[in-house]
Amino acid sequence: MYPSDHLTNRRQSVRNSVNSAAWRRGLHLSTLALVVGWLALSPQAGAVCEEGCDINNNTFLGEGALSSTTTGAENTATGDSALFHNTEGSNNTASGYHALTGNTTGSDNTAIGAGALFSNTTANSNTATGGSALGFNTTGYRNTAIGNAALFRNLTGHGNTAIGFQSLAQNNGSNNIGLGFNAGNNLTDGSGNVCIGYNVLGVAGESNTTRISNIYSSVASARPVYINSDNKIGTLVSSRRFKEGIKPMDDSSEAILGLKPVTFHYKKEIEPNGAIMFGLIAEDVEKVDPDLVTRNNKGEPETVRYEAVNAMLLNEFLKEHRKVEEQGRRTEERGRTIAQQETEIRTLTSQLQKVSDELELIKSASRVVASPESAHDESKTNNNFASTNRSESGEDAVSPETLPHSLSDLESRK
Repeated sequence: MYPSDHLTNRRQSVRNSVNSAAWRRGLHLSTLALVVGWLALSPQAGAVCEEGCDINNNTFLGEGALSSTTTGAENTATGDSALFHNTEGSNNTASGYHALTGNTTGSDNTAIGAGALFSNTTANSNTATGGSALGFNTTGYRNTAIGNAALFRNLTGHGNTAIGFQSLAQNNGSNNIGLGFNAGNNLTDGSGNVCIGYNVLGVAGESNTTRISNIYSSVASARPVYINSDNKIGTLVSSRRFKEGIKPMDDSSEAILGLKPVTFHYKKEIEPNGAIMFGLIAEDVEKVDPDLVTRNNKGEPETVRYEAVNAMLLNEFLKEHRKVEEQGRRTEERGRTIAQQETEIRTLTSQLQKVSDELELIKSASRVVASPESAHDESKTNNNFASTNRSESGEDAVSPETLPHSLSDLESRK
């Protein structure tokens, strides 16, 4: 009935993909007799296993496999009821009991495992490997599920990747990634989430959140990790090899003097524990210096560049430190000057005291001279006084001609 290059007859005749039911009704009586005879001679033999291929390059093996296909082409179905309802879908591969059973017009799907992509109807480009992987998926497309029950309850979500036992099992959102045992198992309708690691479950309804196991408890002392606005992860480098336009910071660091540190609490959805935090508000920092904030994909200020603030603080500290050093140097100079002046004052004080003593002696001598009856005694006293001065100081005795007439005269003689 068919050309030989489209016909493979192993244990049952080839089905016509256009009308498989009619083809089955036209089985040759001789073939039926052979089957019945074989069953009679083999009491332990099971039911007849359908296998074959058709003119649309479809290949089937298993009871009911690809039994409804009409115009679908280049499908492969292996297993009981694999691609059972497929009519127009093409380029599908189903291997396992009830794999892709509900598929009708969906194309480019791969299901390996019992019940994998069981409910898929019209969706395209899904890959499910593992028992019940993407089992409830109907119209969700471009999903990848590897592992038993991975993306099990996904109905319409698309672009998801789940690798691991029950990873993203309850998810019905889109563009989520679950990697690991039970990874993302609590995610429901949220999108854009990443859960990596054993039992990193996620939170129902959350979106655009990344969770990685063992990060919080791990201790490291190397370099901090930074993320830029397009989600590139890396470390902050300081080597001259990566920099250009290097110049002193000078007064540009003075902008930080206008910053206003605050205490605050993060909202509950960000930090459930509600611990008190210390820091800055990005919007306030932006007004002081726009270069001190990073922005989200909408251009809104999101994060303060604390590493830049620290460098500016260091510059301001060094500037103040240099001022303090200069003040200290000046203070030392003033101290030396004051010490020198104190020495000079002590010397001057000593000299003044000597002059004062001499003046007192002169005054006493003048009083003696003023008395007529004691002229002889005065002359004697003056001679004794002069003699005493010469003997004590080795200098000429003080005479009225040598006495200073004023303090200025004393200073000039000094």
